[in-house]
Amino acid sequence: MAMGRWLGSKRKGGEKDQDEKEYEVDDVPDRSRSSRNSRLELVGRLPPLRRHSRLGTDGREEGFLHGRIIHPDNKLYRLWTRFIVVWAVYSTFLTPFEFGFFRGLPRKLFFLDIVGQIAFLIDIVLKFVVAYRDTDTYRIVYNPTSIALRYCKSRFIFDLLGCFPWDAIYKASGRKEELRYLLWIRLSRALKVTEFFTDLEKDIRVNYLFTRIVKLIVVELYCTHTAACIFYYLATTLPESMEGHTWIGSLQLGDYTYSNFREIDITKRYITSLYFAIVTMATVGYGDIHAVNVREMIFLMIYVSFDMVLGAYLVGNMTAMIVKGSATERFRDRMKEVIRYMNRNKLGKDVREQIKGHLRLQYESSCTEASVLQDIPISIRAKISQTLYMPYIERTPLFKGCSAEFIHQIVIRLQEEFYLPEEVILEQGSAVDQLYFVCQGALEGVGIGEDGQETIIMLEQESSFGEVAILCNIPQPYTVRVCELCRLLRLDKESFTHILEIYFADGRKLLSNLTENNEYGQRVKHIESDIIFHIGKQEAELTLRVNTASFYGDLHQLTGLIRAGADPKKTDYDGRSPLLPKGMKILCSFLSMKGLISILLINLGAHPCWRQ
Repeated sequence: MAMGRWLGSKRKGGEKDQDEKEYEVDDVPDRSRSSRNSRLELVGRLPPLRRHSRLGTDGREEGFLHGRIIHPDNKLYRLWTRFIVVWAVYSTFLTPFEFGFFRGLPRKLFFLDIVGQIAFLIDIVLKFVVAYRDTDTYRIVYNPTSIALRYCKSRFIFDLLGCFPWDAIYKASGRKEELRYLLWIRLSRALKVTEFFTDLEKDIRVNYLFTRIVKLIVVELYCTHTAACIFYYLATTLPESMEGHTWIGSLQLGDYTYSNFREIDITKRYITSLYFAIVTMATVGYGDIHAVNVREMIFLMIYVSFDMVLGAYLVGNMTAMIVKGSATERFRDRMKEVIRYMNRNKLGKDVREQIKGHLRLQYESSCTEASVLQDIPISIRAKISQTLYMPYIERTPLFKGCSAEFIHQIVIRLQEEFYLPEEVILEQGSAVDQLYFVCQGALEGVGIGEDGQETIIMLEQESSFGEVAILCNIPQPYTVRVCELCRLLRLDKESFTHILEIYFADGRKLLSNLTENNEYGQRVKHIESDIIFHIGKQEAELTLRVNTASFYGDLHQLTGLIRAGADPKKTDYDGRSPLLPKGMKILCSFLSMKGLISILLINLGAHPCWRQ
């Protein structure tokens, strides 16, 4: 909101080197650089980016802790997440195994389980101090309250319950079987493995087909592993005297029987259970292993029904890999083409990182692309734009006092864009062809005067920039650079100029806001004479248009100009006016008395000064 807050200082220019791997496609960092090659030299001349007062705009180069909040792209934290993924894989596969084959973990596995639970407890604590990327704005959120609320509403309860030592609780409770069902809460850790594969699919150093096949194999193995453990559990929950009435107790393979199967080596029991699960899932069972009692039949029906869905999932994914239909694969193919282009032209490291960052941002924010709405009628798109962007435009000081029709025409022509930190959007002294409005984020305007003094202005929500250069037809007075990830609304100069030609009264209001509004007072102080000159020039042009319409007897244009706010009383550079004797004489020679009376009546109604 504070647009008119100015700071004056001298700073030295310089650029930072970024140390990231060449081909890794990570989440877009909030300190990534611009990909606009034409502006790289200007970035080198600009002073260092001012450290914004908000927590979290300094990015991941500030060490493990950013204040008290960890950046999600911090290298140490990323190593920790990989470490936790290993434990998540172990815990996800051990939980069904523990449930089916153990009534109390052996000593070695018990201590290993305690170490794992401690690691997950540490991860829970870290989750409360790790920033996250907002799914709507794509900005990194560093607010501790927002981080805590988000985690508590999502997986905190399941993560916390999963860290309980359920095996020790089971033994301490007198081995109550019901408590062992709570072990399944730990399967929520499988989400960490899923997130790992999602990130791995975007890493173009790893073959996409290989990654997808490994993921599908892991899904299939885990489903059959879990089913095998449940099959064995169903057999062990019957009394030992009835173990002959179970699928494994009644099993006979050749001359070998599984009587007293509890005494058989655990590896052999597990392989037998896994064999039963796999042949059942593949629906190629040979009849050697089958359900014996009602409980086994019920579970087998549920398992086979689930396998039909799983089979469709596996076949569908394999088909998608063949036809290359996924958005992730299209993103990877585009990234590979860009990297080949960069290698062929031997582009610098900074440019590589900038391009990769923007490609990733486009992939993450694809929902804002115009292609999403291209099949929707223009009238509906206009309503969508009004709903989304009207609140921002109405609160912009530039449009204070403007007509609703004028603002409506502005809103329906806006385009939404995202910009990364250190992106130079407008350069000082350049010809401006775009007008920008800030929806979210923060930018800084850096103006370097003739005496070398540097002037800084902070641009935040409800600010605008580029309007001075467009309205006054002058070079951009200051450079605009992004401080943190920004969501901007853009309006091209051609559309803006076309709107002003129709609503020229609102155009005059815009110029008045530049000179009279306190929000713009300091920003335009050094170019106030240019603005006043441009206002006078527009008034002269408008008077000339009125005189021309009067001279040629264009009643339609003349009435339109007067209704829009043109004053026929004003004279042009030669002292002529439609209402002076000479002008009236010319006007009467072309217009009927009825038309002349109409103009006078319109004029009397539109201008209070004529009512005297």
